[in-house]
Amino acid sequence: MTKLTLTLAALLALALPALAGPPMGDDGLHKPVWLEDTFKDMSEDFASAQDQGKRLLIIWEQRGCLYCKKMHTEVFPDPAIQEILTQNYFIVQMNLFGDVEVTDFDGTTLSEKEMARRWGVMFTPTMMFMPDSLPEGGHAGQAAVAVMPGAFGKGTTTAILNWVLEKGYEGDEHLQKYIARTVYSAD
Repeated sequence: MTKLTLTLAALLALALPALAGPPMGDDGLHKPVWLEDTFKDMSEDFASAQDQGKRLLIIWEQRGCLYCKKMHTEVFPDPAIQEILTQNYFIVQMNLFGDVEVTDFDGTTLSEKEMARRWGVMFTPTMMFMPDSLPEGGHAGQAAVAVMPGAFGKGTTTAILNWVLEKGYEGDEHLQKYIARTVYSAD
């Protein structure tokens, strides 16, 4: 092999881990450093988020999800998005078909897959944004101030993260109009 070929091969070998995204867990889900490792007790997770001055964000994923991979390799690694996530959100990952027990705000304990049904989650990835303060009664699916199913580009992802932080859900500007104003009007 020529020196150039060896150099290119070495550079490719160094780049591959970065292109693959964060490490994978035993459950087949991406495990970026900003995920919180919790007992999946929503009341405890909510309290931990509050103690850190952050918003609770639940992200649903599944093994082999191409859209999840896109988010973890193309969108979440963006430095601006990383900063928003790490500075403002307490993020708990759920497995759409998982068997780990989850305790809901109302005390109901179910497996992740059963909780997904209870909360109406049917697609991955799905981001569920919890409110600043919890309403009396109900479950997380009812408490969520925004639910974003699907993989989106950097602009739309940044917009939803900021819209929730700015409490856009309390105002008159619909998320779609916020995205149009903040993402597409800059073009």
